[in-house]
Amino acid sequence: MADQVKGTPFSIGIEEEFQIVDPATGDLRAHIQEMLTQAGRHMLGDQIKPEMIQSMVETVSKICPTIGDARDEVFKLRRTISDLANRSGLAIVSAGTHPFSHWQSQLITTNDRYKILEEDLQDVVRSILIFGLHVHVGVPDNDVRVQIMNEARYFLPHMLALSTSSPFWLGRFTGLKSYRTVVWQQFPRTGIPSTFESWSEYQNFVNTLVETNCIDNAKKIWWDVRPHPFYPTIEFRVCDMPVTAEETLCLAALFQAIVVKLYRLRERNLGFRLYHRSLLQENKWRAMRYGIDGKLIDFGKRAEVPMRELALELLEFVDDVVDDLGSRQEVGYVRKILDMGTGADRQLQVYRQTGDVRKVVEFLVHETMRGVPYAPELGLPAPEITPQPAAPSGS
Repeated sequence: MADQVKGTPFSIGIEEEFQIVDPATGDLRAHIQEMLTQAGRHMLGDQIKPEMIQSMVETVSKICPTIGDARDEVFKLRRTISDLANRSGLAIVSAGTHPFSHWQSQLITTNDRYKILEEDLQDVVRSILIFGLHVHVGVPDNDVRVQIMNEARYFLPHMLALSTSSPFWLGRFTGLKSYRTVVWQQFPRTGIPSTFESWSEYQNFVNTLVETNCIDNAKKIWWDVRPHPFYPTIEFRVCDMPVTAEETLCLAALFQAIVVKLYRLRERNLGFRLYHRSLLQENKWRAMRYGIDGKLIDFGKRAEVPMRELALELLEFVDDVVDDLGSRQEVGYVRKILDMGTGADRQLQVYRQTGDVRKVVEFLVHETMRGVPYAPELGLPAPEITPQPAAPSGS
């Protein structure tokens, strides 16, 4: 099993969506085309991509056999786009929403795909000024992929709680730790999916949507977890964009460990219990509202349990697979998140101390690159941003 764990079946792919900002004012800046031109000169190809909003840049890792390989990719890509932005006096920010920018003032990327989406979804898609983390875990067998997806749905609220980083929207503190989730669920075909008995049943579902002109392909199914339409992976899409690279790696390692743990249970005929989508949605609401400071429902015990306790229980659940995966350090970073707070918690600490959302952006600029080493082999100039201390720990 160890060889299989370390091989292709449980490989990791990471997609991160970043904000491009003017560090002097904190405002978002439409700069993606210039960044793509410069990135092309460094032969990064499709690893740096535009999104619908021109003030957003997406990075796409290579297929990573291990979390160590993923670490190298995440560091390389974060450093590259940061340095490309710095060349124009700009910076990147990693968080689920921008603290104060308005979607009405953003420029839309000129692209046939986005034109079709805009025509179909109107202001729903125009207002999509949000940023997320997507993690792929390789599961080549179609039926196994669907079965593990069914079981992994249970952990989606837990992972959302750990990733929360969007407490602000249009300059307001929303009272939620993940307002990105509120904005995103306006899209059709989002949220926690129902279960499917088999790959065939899932394919029949997709075919029904295509034949009735709801979608043209399965890529327009945007669930919190889905079988990827074109790759043999389970794609997890529930998370806010984490602020630091270490948080991204922690969440990616956790998703991989959850998949491997569920796979091993199935090998021993110990399938994980399935719960109704509506029950899981109750936990998702609690996660987006309170983050790690709330309580989720343990449906087996039929009782509320603090999310902080459930996070530690999740570590225990995957403990017997993390050494084979080589991810004990990354998975264990959950304890650091519980200690220092999520990205949402840390933004709120700055806001409570300063009362200024622009100071929150300033904080995010520095947090985004915290711990990311400079890589001279990229052929880019060393960054000139002066480091600032992180926000103090506490709720």
